[in-house]
Amino acid sequence: MSRSALVENVMAMLEDAGFLVSDRCAIRPKSFDIAARRGEDVLLLKILGNIDAFDAQTGGEMRRLGTYLNATPIVIGLRTRDEELKPGVVYFRHGVPVLSPDTAMDLFVEEVPPLIYAAPGGLYVNIDSEILADVREDRDWSLGRLAKELGVSRRTVSKYEDGMDASVEVAAELEDLFDAPLTSPVSVLEGAEEVRDDEPTPDDPDVAPEDEPIVTVFTRIGFEVHPTDRAPFKSVNESEDEHGQVLAGHSAFTETAEKRARIMSSVGEVTRTRSVYVVDELRRESVEGTALIEKEEMENIEDAIDLRDLIMERGEDREEVA
Repeated sequence: MSRSALVENVMAMLEDAGFLVSDRCAIRPKSFDIAARRGEDVLLLKILGNIDAFDAQTGGEMRRLGTYLNATPIVIGLRTRDEELKPGVVYFRHGVPVLSPDTAMDLFVEEVPPLIYAAPGGLYVNIDSEILADVREDRDWSLGRLAKELGVSRRTVSKYEDGMDASVEVAAELEDLFDAPLTSPVSVLEGAEEVRDDEPTPDDPDVAPEDEPIVTVFTRIGFEVHPTDRAPFKSVNESEDEHGQVLAGHSAFTETAEKRARIMSSVGEVTRTRSVYVVDELRRESVEGTALIEKEEMENIEDAIDLRDLIMERGEDREEVA
């Protein structure tokens, strides 16, 4: 299956599951292919045939964007260099959860979350430690008796009851011994913090020299600016008051800039953010809801209210952000 066909299949699957799905981000370089939202769940998805192509820089950018936009970064892929991805298993690359299309279908369409995750050494599951302790005590088994049945140390059993995860084989043996379900799902939509790779989110990238005047304006009028590295927008700008978040781009108004502005509007609709594209010379006022503002005009903005009003006036062809 080609990558384009895979992306289209994933987009169709998400739409069938009730997600609002953005346009495909067809501008390079890019950290994510599409954004999607269902209720309060927001996803940033990278879709690959071979997940070995997913590098650390892209993973770091996806985690940063997920933090800024309150979204879960996810990779959907078919295989690694050595094997097909197994259904029902969550993998991780550079701190980002990775699912096969079948696992994504189960999670988003059937609403059946995965129970297994891959980590160095094999496949593991989350053991519900309280249930394990209860069924062992109901059986009137000591820690030593259970350890003997499993062929492990008493200390290992104690760790299971303290919350340590178990291999798939041990979990299956425990459930056979007690004839009870003992595993809990991997919380992919909450970021799977309990099992993800322990990789800190990298710091924001440096601001490009040509973007410094725009960053200065956003900072002066009360926004916290987060520069991006591989996104269709140059920065995510956050305000603690009612002005919310604004995606911003900046360049001459070329055909590529118009594509970026269109993608920004689509992503903004999904992530409930406004978008503005600063251009050197104003030829039109908006691109599908992304407001266009001339650089000199931007530099003369006095406060966040002026910026909000200008964005809303010029981006009025997009429905109000919920």
